[in-house]
Amino acid sequence: MIPARGFEGRGVAVFGLGRSGLTAARALKAGGAVPVLWDDSVSGRMQAEAEGFAVEDLTTADWSRFAALMLAPGVPLTHPRPHWTVVKAREAGIEVLGDIELFQRTLDSLPQDQRPKVVAITGTNGKSTTTALIGWVLKQAGIETHVGGNIGIGVLALPEPKPGTVYVIEVSSYQLDLTTTFAPDVAILTNLSPDHLDRHGGMEGYVAAKARLFANPRPGAVAAVGVDDGWGLEVAAGIRDRWPVVPVSTRPSPALSDGATGGSGWIATPEGRVDLSGARSLPGRHNAENAAFAYAAGRALGLDHDRIVPGLLSFPGLAHRMETVAEAGKVRFVNDSKATNADAARQALSSYDRVFWIAGGRAKDGGIDSLSDLFPRIARAYLIGEATEDFARTLEDVPHAVCVELDRAVELAQRDAAATGRNEVVLLSPACASFDQYPDFEARGEAFRAAVRRVIDEEGAP
Repeated sequence: MIPARGFEGRGVAVFGLGRSGLTAARALKAGGAVPVLWDDSVSGRMQAEAEGFAVEDLTTADWSRFAALMLAPGVPLTHPRPHWTVVKAREAGIEVLGDIELFQRTLDSLPQDQRPKVVAITGTNGKSTTTALIGWVLKQAGIETHVGGNIGIGVLALPEPKPGTVYVIEVSSYQLDLTTTFAPDVAILTNLSPDHLDRHGGMEGYVAAKARLFANPRPGAVAAVGVDDGWGLEVAAGIRDRWPVVPVSTRPSPALSDGATGGSGWIATPEGRVDLSGARSLPGRHNAENAAFAYAAGRALGLDHDRIVPGLLSFPGLAHRMETVAEAGKVRFVNDSKATNADAARQALSSYDRVFWIAGGRAKDGGIDSLSDLFPRIARAYLIGEATEDFARTLEDVPHAVCVELDRAVELAQRDAAATGRNEVVLLSPACASFDQYPDFEARGEAFRAAVRRVIDEEGAP
């Protein structure tokens, strides 16, 4: 754990007792602060009490006792309206912050020669794979590396900082909204497309939240920005006077000679071309983009070409993101449960010439309309969750089955794919949030894995 510095002996209100909230409370207490916790959930309060925290109803608390409000990222800061704790904090004249800001202030309290390096990754899609890939590359190069943040372990639950280490952290737009001093040594924006618009008041607010990653350039820091979308291109242009920017694209252009470009199975860098065809966990153009970001991060941290490439080629992949979970006969089952919007599903669908596609859940704005150019790749679709009827209307003449439940979708997809006698892919890439049927995309991915195992076992039974 990283003891959070900056609030020694002072009260800090903590609201939202999920993973990040409780972790922040522990870090604050370890750093000498006096956290006072509350959550609308009885179970969250009970867990906090069991750990010995002061739990107090913040609706009736005296907010003049607090130096700050530590807000969990899932709690609305601005839209659709500020949470009541935010209103009370502003009325009391105290700051509102999150776990990433606590992390930064703790690093800022260290002498310069004891500071670790920080690589921060955000974006709409690809950020988790890029985060995991960078962590893997650095570890393979012999660098002590800690990976966390919005992926896996909360940032304040990572080991304490020491010289020579690197923190590789995924940061969400929600987390960035709660930062004021965050200043990574390598700042990466993978791409931008409409997402979480209700929480940011529209696309302009969403882009502004992501761009906060670049708010505090430090000497020697490097930015890597995906420029294949107009929003990313604008962000890159807007920070060039303050940051050295490495543009990353899957659309090679002479104008990008100072950056990294990629296509399916390869990336090109100023130091030479890297063949990714042997990297089974990095299929498709989108993974070439992820590899280009990892390469740029490695170079920014002082690694040479020959220390980066082995890590790219040996990357084992990320659970729930283009993850092969099983193969049975000529059928491969791919878990892309992390594809919670259409743009993320596009990356998966684009990686295969033909798929048996499982999709659905709680749809985002626009549904799957934007994927119509990829419909010819769909041998058959299997629709689940709340989006079933809407997706069926969008698919129209594309062969599809209304399954509603994931188990049924896996059963039908396996049967249809095996019946062709060809090499086939059954792909779970929902293009939807999971919250209609599962607590998160991880749970959905594990349910897919279990369903695949059941149909394979049943197929092999005498």
